[in-house]
Amino acid sequence: MQVHVFGARCIGIEALRVTVEIEITHGVGIHLVGLADAAVKESLLRTTTALQALQFRIPGKKIVINLAPADLHKSGSGYDLPIAVGIIAASEQKALPLVGRYLLMGELGLDGSVRPVPGALPIAERARNDGFEGVILPRTSAAEARVFAEELNIFGVSRLSDVLRILGGEEDCSDLLVQHQAPPGEDPPAGSGLMDFSEIVGQDAAKRGIEIAVSGNHNIMMVGPPGSGKSSLARAITGILPPMDAEEALLTSKIYSIAGKGIPGGTAYRRPFRAPHYSISLPALLGGGSGDNIQPGEVSLSHGGVLFLDEFVQMPKMVMEALRGPLEDRKVVISRLRSKLEYPASFLLVAAANPCPCGYYGEGDRCSCTPAQRRNYLARLSGPILDRIDLQLLVRSLPAAELVDASRSGKGRESSAEVAARVAAARKIQRRRFAGTGIYTNAEMSSRQMQRYCPLSSACRDTLSRITERLGLSARAFTRVIKLARTIADLAGAAEIEPAHLVEAAAYRFLDRSDLYDL
Repeated sequence: MQVHVFGARCIGIEALRVTVEIEITHGVGIHLVGLADAAVKESLLRTTTALQALQFRIPGKKIVINLAPADLHKSGSGYDLPIAVGIIAASEQKALPLVGRYLLMGELGLDGSVRPVPGALPIAERARNDGFEGVILPRTSAAEARVFAEELNIFGVSRLSDVLRILGGEEDCSDLLVQHQAPPGEDPPAGSGLMDFSEIVGQDAAKRGIEIAVSGNHNIMMVGPPGSGKSSLARAITGILPPMDAEEALLTSKIYSIAGKGIPGGTAYRRPFRAPHYSISLPALLGGGSGDNIQPGEVSLSHGGVLFLDEFVQMPKMVMEALRGPLEDRKVVISRLRSKLEYPASFLLVAAANPCPCGYYGEGDRCSCTPAQRRNYLARLSGPILDRIDLQLLVRSLPAAELVDASRSGKGRESSAEVAARVAAARKIQRRRFAGTGIYTNAEMSSRQMQRYCPLSSACRDTLSRITERLGLSARAFTRVIKLARTIADLAGAAEIEPAHLVEAAAYRFLDRSDLYDL
């Protein structure tokens, strides 16, 4: 008897249907075909042991298991569940009339328990798109797919026996639906563990720059001595970012689901904040892996949120330069000999660095570096990288007297909620402006969109001409100054860009100046 059971294979952030064909005929042995990797081949021993633990017999005949399409590589342990169900159905040890109506994945324990698998969210999306009645997943994985619970029957199971109950169609299994199960854990509340702007003393200029950067999703770099507040300012950004809409949340949650870091409640509306160490490797940053098992890296896990790179100048040169593509294209393409995957990577880069090797240039006579050491330090930042950083902020240490006076009371300092309100208003303007274009913020504009949405008056053109000549801006930096000015205008509620907006935008490019260490 031949039985078809349906699973899925995740490629990038999408899932493809995999048909597990099981046939039991005369002969001896269990044969697995269909380009399965070692983890899938090992599933045979796990599966047969689990079946025996549940008092099922292994037929003394030839069992042929084909994973179709046969030219698609299959990896991971998630095929344990469809293979086990297929053997039970094909050997007619239990009637499973609903086996073709569901897409199922899960790893089996030797005692018949079902363990989580990555990619539950794209798997559920594939089931919906292919017209399945529902999906059967391990309980923790099923909680990730909760967003599709109104369109599909999402069953969360703990044991193989639960799967057989569902597919048998004779019992009421509503208790296994995710709507009737409390998720294993929820995201922390939006305000928990965040740095508030009111807690940061001084640094009004830096706060203004960060507000502009977040409003238009512009990349930002802070340069200042140790202890000046760079990390605190970066972490406060999460408190002023607007929540993601449903489309953004689903895309970001799919990336985390593929990486095995799925959100138990389904989709998360808090924007991610990733802060890897500066010694991060190239595959960890961009994504990678062996064979077809290519996992998303930090740039993709930051999609829709913030990628904070402290000690930016200390990063390996090759890793730093690899950011060029994602910063420009807002996606990352990972190529291998037999595969090529694309992951989204539209994030807000927040970089931080010291002004010199010892870190204390500009702090009186504390700096012990020679002029050559200072210049060589920030010279590690190449022109193409600097071009892609829209705002460059100089963060100074506060004088002791000012620090003591300011720390006595938090009165007069704006809270993150107040800043977030202005950011949300600017983002709302941009959403109306770019409705139907596929982008959300000013930083994502193409050249053609800039011509349409950023018209410049003759006074603005004259101002921009003088700025470009004085700073020696490249064509890319030139366009980024205009985008930044558009965001400043949005924050001011101005319909058109004005010369003052361009002047302020250009003031945030101090690293382009040759007299940097005379500032």
